Amino acid sequence: MSTQTQPRHHIERVRHELRRRTITVTSVIDLSPKMRRFVFTAPDLSDFNSAGVDDHIKLFFGEENGERLMRDFTPRAFDNATQSLTVDFALHDHGPAAHWAQTAQIGTTLDIGGPRGSQIVPDDFDWYLLIADETGLPSIGRRLEGLRGGVPVTTIVLVDSPAEAQQIETQTAWTAQWLARNEGEGDDQARLLAALSALEWPQGEGYVWIAAEAGVAKALRAHVLEERGHPPAWMRAAGYWLKGEAGAHENFG
Repeated sequence: MSTQTQPRHHIERVRHELRRRTITVTSVIDLSPKMRRFVFTAPDLSDFNSAGVDDHIKLFFGEENGERLMRDFTPRAFDNATQSLTVDFALHDHGPAAHWAQTAQIGTTLDIGGPRGSQIVPDDFDWYLLIADETGLPSIGRRLEGLRGGVPVTTIVLVDSPAEAQQIETQTAWTAQWLARNEGEGDDQARLLAALSALEWPQGEGYVWIAAEAGVAKALRAHVLEERGHPPAWMRAAGYWLKGEAGAHENFG
């Protein structure tokens, strides 16, 4: 009997049973002045599954004027054996998620739902290029920690200041470029596009991942496809937030 094997660079999409869970804060760590890490536990996290490094779960922050307040977050890490889940929060000045993160402490509970599905990118590309603002850092961290040793990975990440650069343990050949808003000139799109345009494109077959404000993500995606001629099947670009609109999230492929 012959056996079929998946072709190289096969990107798999899977669906998960959609469940709502109540989880409890067991640890709070400040990673940087504007990034706070929460570790949660709950008995029903024993079968929690997040198969893709850029999965999203819904976090529910109550109601306001009859409207449910919920936001998308990336599971930074999870451990079924210890029934734990790690989520990183950007500490901005407004919004229900930022308010919750500023006031939550050990013992605080939170309701979550999902993830609804996962996109699983194989660890068989010759190189990886990851471009994001701070909202994409949890996904970048997961990918850096999970990829095989020695594979070239380049990250271009825009943050508020150099103090927001994160130390991430990885076995990859990681080249990190941190862009700080309080240094240099230009808006988010101009800064990220300039860094991307100046990048020496690697040889071989690579995977490109982009996460930023929706308009910025679209512009970066267009550069990768049109200026670099990168195969669209080997990339993903997502708007993790929309300027002027709370809680928006959009995938562009």
